[in-house]
Amino acid sequence: MYGKAFAPEYQGALTTLSVNSSLTDVLAAGTEQLRAAERAGKPGEVARSGLAVAEAQRRLGRVADADRAWKASYRAAREAEDAGAMAWALWSGGTLARQRGALPLARRLLQLAADLGERGGDIVVRGYSLAGLAETGRIQGDYEAVGRLHEQLLAEARRRGEARHTVWALEGIAQMHRNTGDYDRAYDLFEESAEIAARADDRRGHAWALRGLADVVSVRDGDTERALELLSEAETTCLAMRLSSALAYNHKMRGNVLYRSGRYAEARALYEQALAEFREMSEPRGEALSRLGLAKSLARLGRDSGETAAELADLAGTLERIGLQHARKMVARAHEELGIPDTGLALAGATEATR
Repeated sequence: MYGKAFAPEYQGALTTLSVNSSLTDVLAAGTEQLRAAERAGKPGEVARSGLAVAEAQRRLGRVADADRAWKASYRAAREAEDAGAMAWALWSGGTLARQRGALPLARRLLQLAADLGERGGDIVVRGYSLAGLAETGRIQGDYEAVGRLHEQLLAEARRRGEARHTVWALEGIAQMHRNTGDYDRAYDLFEESAEIAARADDRRGHAWALRGLADVVSVRDGDTERALELLSEAETTCLAMRLSSALAYNHKMRGNVLYRSGRYAEARALYEQALAEFREMSEPRGEALSRLGLAKSLARLGRDSGETAAELADLAGTLERIGLQHARKMVARAHEELGIPDTGLALAGATEATR
């Protein structure tokens, strides 16, 4: 039995905030509490209020503000000699680094957070940090290494009845099955995560699960209209909660669905929209994957094959610099699909082309 989802990153005076609180509300409340704690000279509360500010800024796509906020939270936690708050700040910084495409830095910060959380006896931040490490490895495509960690964290979350972490783990495992071609298993796991998220009132997790279901319904069943309906339902949540990154990935997935159905002009418009959104929030992975979808759509709409080949080669290099592992397969598939010879310029580097 799972309880109602909660947001452990909202701490101190902000524990009344819901996992479904809009990010603008979180930012406003966090900033107010942060200023009050600074005036009162309470570094521990500064750290915990600052964490909420950092997370709201990150999820709103305000990278520079989020970077300053998590570092300020860490400094305040260190001043307060609060190991748990230090670990949470490092978790926030590591999550931001992954969002920015700085995967080695993300791993380093998240490992530090997990170690500090374990030493300080904070099992929640330890679990969140290990989950961050698992997600970083999954994004890189290192499924063998992180698959077991996903399963371990899923078992722990189920045992403790933590709905939000159960949903996260199910979605991560589902994504790996989807990417390796086991669509039936992926669908079942996304469906379970959607059901748990709905019962626990985890609207963010539910939106991501619907996106996963839409992907599988599109690629496995060819059911374009059902996939678009699921994405529209998820988009409503993203807009209500101001989930900028989730909304951009939703739009990119809508582009994927339309592309698969041969609606290339519509797909192009969605990829262009997602690309602009990812660029605004400085999220290089989403930007690169949107560029790939856009390149394929433009090729289908008559773009010169030489221009497409050059774009694919540049994308492969970009994905390699991000630190991902499967760009050659991803770009090679695009070459094969479009009938454009691979000159060998497309080097390794990325995963989750259709995520």
